[in-house]
Amino acid sequence: MENFEELLPRHKADNARVEMIKKMERDKIIPLLPSLLEWVQDMNWPVAPSVLELLLTFPEEIVPHVQEVLSSDDDNWKWFILNYLVIELPVESRVQFKDYLTRVAERPTQNELAEEMNEIAKEILETI
Repeated sequence: MENFEELLPRHKADNARVEMIKKMERDKIIPLLPSLLEWVQDMNWPVAPSVLELLLTFPEEIVPHVQEVLSSDDDNWKWFILNYLVIELPVESRVQFKDYLTRVAERPTQNELAEEMNEIAKEILETI
């Protein structure tokens, strides 16, 4: 079996590798989703928009990996995930984050308040 991990971007501007991944068969990309998700930790990175576009083509498969990020301590990454990924997912996928979004909207932590994550959580909740 081929090691597809070697196809992952190697630096913040490695869009060529993302384009190669986009041409792969879906079943070969699915194991790469958690690692690809790491490339949207900062949407200012040149590779992030291409990775985001790819991730959005896996709306069901990405949910458990996004839930892991949302349960982490990385509020900056969570902000990017909510503002760029979750809000763009189809409603069937967005609804799976309802408990988390409700908690952030109604009882945000100090860090979530500082990042205004409660506002994006409310905005997403209005769409489900």
